[in-house]
Amino acid sequence: MRWQQLFADLQAQFEAAEDAEARAEWASRARAEMGAVRLADRLAGSLGARITLACRGAGRVSGVLTETGSDWLLVADDRGRDQLVSVGAVRAVAGLGRRSAAPGDDGPVRARLDLRRALRGLARDRSAVQVVLDDGTVLTGTIDRVGADYVELAEHAADEPRRAGAVREVQAVVVDAVALVRPLLPGWD
Repeated sequence: MRWQQLFADLQAQFEAAEDAEARAEWASRARAEMGAVRLADRLAGSLGARITLACRGAGRVSGVLTETGSDWLLVADDRGRDQLVSVGAVRAVAGLGRRSAAPGDDGPVRARLDLRRALRGLARDRSAVQVVLDDGTVLTGTIDRVGADYVELAEHAADEPRRAGAVREVQAVVVDAVALVRPLLPGWD
């Protein structure tokens, strides 16, 4: 009889130790998995949510997160205006949901849709834009071309089309200095 109690006690201790080890391993694995999640993955899990970004140079940017790229976010503000935000300018995010996208789940095409490609789309569109730099400088004009690490902006008044006579200056702006780009619609400057 005493042997059966001893074996039952040893079995219970063994099972308790196994359970504790499994819980510790699960917690360690969860921490490791969370350590692989990038901010872009967290943001991609919040598509359609209202977020507020604290951005270097641009301050607070609020709205509905409508799209994400490898290094940019598209946020629709309260007036329905799209704002292209460089992830490199983001300092903090409020309003993230509980979900995240799978780490590195960008796919080959999505991974190539970087900020330069988004800026090239704006250059093709030929719309007037407001470019906010990471130091707070605000430039208004039309994106003429996008290079490997810069964008050329023809500065002109927001309410004038890009014409040679309206251009005050053409500036080459380093892409890494771009915090925010918003297309300007008439009366929205």
